[in-house]
Amino acid sequence: MASTLLETQELQKRFGGVTATDHVSLQVEEGECHAVIGPNGAGKTTLIAQLSGMLAPDAGTILFNGKNITQLTAQRRSHMGLARSFQITSVFMGLTVLDNVALAVQAHTGHSFHFWRPARQDQALRAPAMEMLEKVRLQDRANDLASEMSHGERRQLEIAMALATGPHLMLLDEPMAGMGPEETARMVETLKSLDGITMLLVEHDMDAVFALADRISVMVYGRLIATGSPAEVRANEEVRQAYLGEAA
Repeated sequence: MASTLLETQELQKRFGGVTATDHVSLQVEEGECHAVIGPNGAGKTTLIAQLSGMLAPDAGTILFNGKNITQLTAQRRSHMGLARSFQITSVFMGLTVLDNVALAVQAHTGHSFHFWRPARQDQALRAPAMEMLEKVRLQDRANDLASEMSHGERRQLEIAMALATGPHLMLLDEPMAGMGPEETARMVETLKSLDGITMLLVEHDMDAVFALADRISVMVYGRLIATGSPAEVRANEEVRQAYLGEAA
């Protein structure tokens, strides 16, 4: 039986009169891809921000691998094995693809970016960086500038940068945002190939969600209204009325 890797207990966050997360209690099991879906404004990105440490909850508890991380910084969470990719790509356009990933390796080891110039020749950084590029099938672009890549390739690069931190769990915030069908299909295959890494996926592309997710949680107006297998979520009448629609 899988153990719970990430758990939220009664997580709450308000912005003025808007409740972005409303007593959210969620469990992500080790090894699964757990998707969180819902309409715009449901609170999904706010949830991810609280889990990653970018935003402090007003109330509630976040447990990671059995430890209370509610008050820990994003950097501390990263060193514990929690990695986040962002809705908007956050790569360094003026650096090569390999340099971007090597920077992520360097940051995770705790070294200052002031040492970047000699680090460019450091095989202890470049070898694992190339390994991450191979995982996302970008090894042939290693020496190209990130600015020369397509949008979809930059999203794959961002996944490689997240992998470089040695995550136990990846928080993926709209990894298919802005992609066409071919790029989306490549990203789905890339994520499917990442064996052994637990994922919490926020995504609007329902085809991608149902292709990847072992379980799905549905958020509406900050509340979780359902959690279950893709088949259970498809069949849930409350979900159909609130989000997926009869066409689902």
